[in-house]
Amino acid sequence: MYGSDSERLRQGAGASGDGGRRAAVRSRLAVGGVCVLTAALLAGCSSDSGSGQDGEAGGDGGGLSQRPKSVTPYWVDPKSNAAQQADTYSKDGKAEQAAQMRKIAEQPVAEWIGTEDPGGQTRKVVGAAAKADREALLVLYNLPHRDCGQYSKGGAPSAGAYRAWLDQVVKGIGKRAATVIVEPDAIPHVLMEGCTPAEFQPERFQLLSEAVGKLKSLPRTRVYLDAGNPDWVRDPGGLVEPMKRAGIDKADGFSLNVSNYQTTKSNAAYGRKFSPMVGNKPFVIDTSRNGNGPVAGAGADEEAWCNPPGRALGEAPTTKTGDERIDGYLWIKRPGESDGECKGGPKAGQWWPKYALGLVRNKG
Repeated sequence: MYGSDSERLRQGAGASGDGGRRAAVRSRLAVGGVCVLTAALLAGCSSDSGSGQDGEAGGDGGGLSQRPKSVTPYWVDPKSNAAQQADTYSKDGKAEQAAQMRKIAEQPVAEWIGTEDPGGQTRKVVGAAAKADREALLVLYNLPHRDCGQYSKGGAPSAGAYRAWLDQVVKGIGKRAATVIVEPDAIPHVLMEGCTPAEFQPERFQLLSEAVGKLKSLPRTRVYLDAGNPDWVRDPGGLVEPMKRAGIDKADGFSLNVSNYQTTKSNAAYGRKFSPMVGNKPFVIDTSRNGNGPVAGAGADEEAWCNPPGRALGEAPTTKTGDERIDGYLWIKRPGESDGECKGGPKAGQWWPKYALGLVRNKG
């Protein structure tokens, strides 16, 4: 999901990945007194498609068991990519692979709302969750000019198109229970020199604030505004003013580590430091792939965030974190979906069974 710096780390690479050129830039950038790392060292791509092989959410909550609400209130999709892959392995007589894949399939993961039918997709997911007496976990990732030209570039073609898309999502949620992660990367990207052009920044803040406000107008919707990860904006103080412009005061809290591999420990420390700066807001951490932390040392390359080898599942999704500031460990990035066409991966967001199995097997 992460884009270029002032030297355009990726020239012309799209969500489909055209093997575009990357400048060898590793220096840190000082942006408005905020120390940020170049995109090559930051984070991974995320999907904006629906779950399941056909891009839509699964059925009515049957099939896989829903985890106890006291541990996590979120819905487990019985027709997720992982669930279907486990069934395929089982039918093919690959019992060991099926058992490993079920370790992903049995956990609730977020649904990234797409663009073809955002209202229908949202209604289907939220409705299935409600029928199973669970809550939907959703991600909005469609702002104009997203991802700085990286593997997941794109988004709505205009502010008006984004507002129309958002309105459909809001209607799709309605009075049912949902938790929504709002626009991963959007605010940290503003702080990256050369990433989000200055003329688009006021619009971005306005759209983020509108998204938070419209979602919070719903009776049973919790909203977390994304704040990057601790290896991106090193001084969280630099995020305060942008997060306030984007509506953090209206949100329930903020999210960290979406699609990244930073450890839970480092995210928790960062979140505790940032929280008092924004009214003691709580936060959630994406633990979907951070079990072994990020690639470090000699193994790190310019795309250490993109399909890095040797990574592992992190803490299972739960709202029982033992920390009053941390509302949940969530699987926001869907384990097994590619970060982009790097290291042998398919297009960003596409299902990659081999990588999914690795995440399970590498977990200690």
